[in-house]
Amino acid sequence: MTQERLSAILEEPIFEAKDWSAEIVSNATLADLDELAIAKARVMFKKVHSRIPAEEVNAWSVPVFKLRPAVVEVTWTLRNEHQEVVDYEHFTAPFILTVDQILGKIRNLTMRELPGGTLFPDTMKQYDDYTIREALHNAIAHQDYTLQQRINFVENPGYLYYENGGSFIPGTLQKALATKGPQRHFRNECLCRAMVNFNMIDTVSRGIKKMFNEQWRRHFPMPDYEIDTLNNEVGVKIYGNTINETYTKLLKENNSLTLEDCILLDAVQKGHRISENNVVSLMEKGLLEGDITDYHISIDVAKKTRQLPEYTRNKGLDKAKIQQMIIQYLQNAGSLGAKRDGIFDYLKEVLPQNKTQEQQERMIGNILSEMKEIGLIHPKGRTWFLKS
Repeated sequence: MTQERLSAILEEPIFEAKDWSAEIVSNATLADLDELAIAKARVMFKKVHSRIPAEEVNAWSVPVFKLRPAVVEVTWTLRNEHQEVVDYEHFTAPFILTVDQILGKIRNLTMRELPGGTLFPDTMKQYDDYTIREALHNAIAHQDYTLQQRINFVENPGYLYYENGGSFIPGTLQKALATKGPQRHFRNECLCRAMVNFNMIDTVSRGIKKMFNEQWRRHFPMPDYEIDTLNNEVGVKIYGNTINETYTKLLKENNSLTLEDCILLDAVQKGHRISENNVVSLMEKGLLEGDITDYHISIDVAKKTRQLPEYTRNKGLDKAKIQQMIIQYLQNAGSLGAKRDGIFDYLKEVLPQNKTQEQQERMIGNILSEMKEIGLIHPKGRTWFLKS
């Protein structure tokens, strides 16, 4: 068996035939159902199924089922910039009512920005209404309720975070974005069908892709999906402001980008690694430059989108200039010399900022070794001196 085939098999999600959301609750009666939730469900059902006469829907009897296992809760938490909990509240079924209450907790600020060539600012809400609802509805629809866990909905400065228990049904985010038809399997088939009838979700797998398109349209960072197969959890981060202004300018000024381009460039801006094939593809389009292991936004793109300061900061000074700074530093140190840690502290602000500290330290070590080889400096123990 090839490694590619093995990986494909391991990525296939495992589904149980049992549909938790369709289980009958023993001893449940009509008295257990929320009358207001039933009334709202009728209104929403009639909107989705407009071909069915309203009088017919009004005449239907109340469904005899109750969505309330041991744990059916969404916990909203508000955190400050230090990740300290400022406020929280638990919400439970009927979610057809409580979803609005949960979303009403969000401080969805109005943002203003000045587009080029005008003094009149564009205004928009910090979070797109469709995106924040879709992410929460997905968490409710696809939660593995047999795990007896709450759905977490955390409001942070600048982003919202959703987390639910259970595997990611499509397997990978790439599969979810690339799908051309409805999802073939649902963890909670009965629940999902009910939510479709009330216009809370769809079952044609367009929701996630639409969330990405909405963030692209608003020139905001793409959603981050955290698929934890080990702990059987799925997390989603929705950004409500820009992370890197250079990326935002790139989206605004380059109309030839595809959604895939935007997702890959977004990953680069966030410091995430992308595959070699994707790096090569973006380089061929002139969007990245460097090499397979060390890449950054292209200088051409940087010039077009006024990103030159950020580009220079990420790339760092040329090696020759760094060598000159080391020579100057050792001249100032005189007979005392300088240890490698001191040299690194002196140079760290001019080193490539898109590298980790370990990579920066390795870079300085290599430069010191090269300078030693050509006779510019020499070490005594752990201290470096200019060659006399």
